[in-house]
Amino acid sequence: MANFPFDAVLFDCDGVLVDSEPITNRVLTEMLGELGWHLSVEETMRIFVGKMVKDEAPLIEARTGFALTPEWLTQFRARRNTALDNELQAIDGAADAVRALQRTLNGRIAVASGADRVKVELQLAKAGILDCFEGRIFSGHEMPRSKPFPDVYLAAAAGLGVEPTRCAVIEDTVTGATAGVAAGATVFGYCPSQLGHSSATALHGAGVVHVFHDMAELPGLLAGWAKR
Repeated sequence: MANFPFDAVLFDCDGVLVDSEPITNRVLTEMLGELGWHLSVEETMRIFVGKMVKDEAPLIEARTGFALTPEWLTQFRARRNTALDNELQAIDGAADAVRALQRTLNGRIAVASGADRVKVELQLAKAGILDCFEGRIFSGHEMPRSKPFPDVYLAAAAGLGVEPTRCAVIEDTVTGATAGVAAGATVFGYCPSQLGHSSATALHGAGVVHVFHDMAELPGLLAGWAKR
């Protein structure tokens, strides 16, 4: 621990710890289609990944003529959660990486997600790592502002009693990386190889210091960072 270059590691959840984005965005695609906005899942992901659906209400209303209601958002979350509960898988290597870093940092790890708490806890439970983050889950829904603003990362660092500048943040989207950088953290970008060069380039453009492609690499990558 004495030689580890960070005092804490703050994880995004969707796309970093769990492979939830295709599932969530398939449900969103279906529900937007029911409102008359017909997109492919890929198009939906390009527009919405890393953002809260409620924050995109003006765009959805402009495209559909439907003003999002609390009832519609509740239905979306219920359909999304059912699909996640049935289909969700952890990102390969994520659980082992989380447990290794939990041991190295004496528990100073947290999840800082733009998603609502119910979704985050459901997903961590499905991935078998909810116990690693007990009492250290921070939701953008509970902050004054969600990502790309730094609020959730600042709250997570404060909750761990660590300066944000001493934190490593693990993100997979430009929106999330922007939030981590704004918090003053050192941001590492997870980008599976199949996403291609453009995704890695976008993360670098948001201020990510290093892009990696395999979650199994993460503990070693962070441990060796000070030697670079």
